[in-house]
Amino acid sequence: MNSQWRKSTRSGGNGRCVEARYADHTAEVRDSKDKTGPVLAFDPAAWALFIQTIKIDA
Repeated sequence: MNSQWRKSTRSGGNGRCVEARYADHTAEVRDSKDKTGPVLAFDPAAWALFIQTIKIDA
């Protein structure tokens, strides 16, 4: 399991992005500007659906 926070390779480096990681069988997402703020957690099925949806809309 990789619990390191990662930014998208498409992030422009302007500080306006999210970070994601896999931890405890969930995908977690946070605001990169607020590293101690809230974290959204998704179960694997919800995360896969989210990723599939944004790929279709992109």
